[in-house]
Amino acid sequence: MRFPWLLLCLGVWALCGSAKPTERKERVVREAPLSTREHDDAQSFDYDHDAFLGADEAKSFDQLTPEESKERLGKIVGKIDEDGDGFVTVEELKAWIKFAQKRWIYEDVERQWKGHDLNEDGLVSWEEYKNATYGYIL
Repeated sequence: MRFPWLLLCLGVWALCGSAKPTERKERVVREAPLSTREHDDAQSFDYDHDAFLGADEAKSFDQLTPEESKERLGKIVGKIDEDGDGFVTVEELKAWIKFAQKRWIYEDVERQWKGHDLNEDGLVSWEEYKNATYGYIL
């Protein structure tokens, strides 16, 4: 009679001793990548251009002459320098990059919404979504 209880206790003890607590994970991703491009300062500044200017603005900067590029960057720096002291702090630069990324996200959402809202009523029905995503196959 004692042997089954001893075996049961030993099994429970072994099970508890080998159990691993679950990892605590955040529900929200705090740091999303600023660009999908590879980041290598020695080779290319494409990553920094995407993060700093936003993807669409970076494409237009690629087409400018160096003089036009410097002029436009000068105008952007004036917007980044929130306190107007003539210098851009790390905090101001981070705020600008977040602003540029959010602007791109909102513009992309708007573009996607227009592509799915086929009857332009401001709502996306299941039929509109299905047709915009899969075509009229389904």
